[in-house]
Amino acid sequence: MRDVTLILGDGSRFHGKSFGYEKPVAGEVVFNTAMTGYPESLTDPSYAGQLMTLTYPLAGNYGVPPFNIESNGLATFMESEKIHAEALIVSDYSQEYSHWNATESLADWLKREHIPGITGIDTRELTKVLREHGVMSGRIVFDDKPEEAKEIPSYEGINYVDKVSCKEVIYYNRGGKKKVVLVDCGVKSNIIRCFLKRDVEVIRVPWDYDFNDMPFDGLFISNGPGDPDTCDVAAQNIRKAMGNPKLPIFGICMGNQLLAKAGGAKIYKLKYGHRSHNQ
Repeated sequence: MRDVTLILGDGSRFHGKSFGYEKPVAGEVVFNTAMTGYPESLTDPSYAGQLMTLTYPLAGNYGVPPFNIESNGLATFMESEKIHAEALIVSDYSQEYSHWNATESLADWLKREHIPGITGIDTRELTKVLREHGVMSGRIVFDDKPEEAKEIPSYEGINYVDKVSCKEVIYYNRGGKKKVVLVDCGVKSNIIRCFLKRDVEVIRVPWDYDFNDMPFDGLFISNGPGDPDTCDVAAQNIRKAMGNPKLPIFGICMGNQLLAKAGGAKIYKLKYGHRSHNQ
């Protein structure tokens, strides 16, 4: 394992070892307080552009499930078709894993998808820094090649939703008892699966698609990464739909913010986001 250093935007340094794909990377450093679920979190498009820190110390002990695709085109055990986080930061990576459904190690998966991983960092201390000073950008530098370090970028103003949204309209469960337009800002597979279990036809549209001329029974605006102020087109389309007082509209995560923005509210960023299973 090569020596690596995580350098935060305020100059703070955390030293660790590399266990994933070996490349320098930069992004917004965030933390997740869940005890399990790293396959789902890593493939959640909401983490695009971010270095994910796990506060629970042990990671990798149950490996990674197979990448199975269901008949509806959704991944069975993942939230999308690939890892979206820029890197994974953990306290104690377990090289040995055991689970009835595991097919490879976390390290092998990260290497296959060209995602860096760091272990040996006090992630709870790192989380305290982010909690007290707010989420900030950071970069991962290999100690033996510091000249390859990337510049610390600004997460603001980049339209990450456009990077993760579908590029064309996708239909699921045609002929279902109800039709729901799903505005894809970076939707997780299980959200679509929950609709399908209830015999709903899902019309998944790109984030900037004008769906208002389509026939549908409800509107759902999905989760997603980045800044809602980069998605004015989506807010405008949602505002049109809000003109129908009988239309059910639901937003989650980014979708909730875009719904508020469409209604005239001002959006501001939290000091640090809430990322876990119970928040």
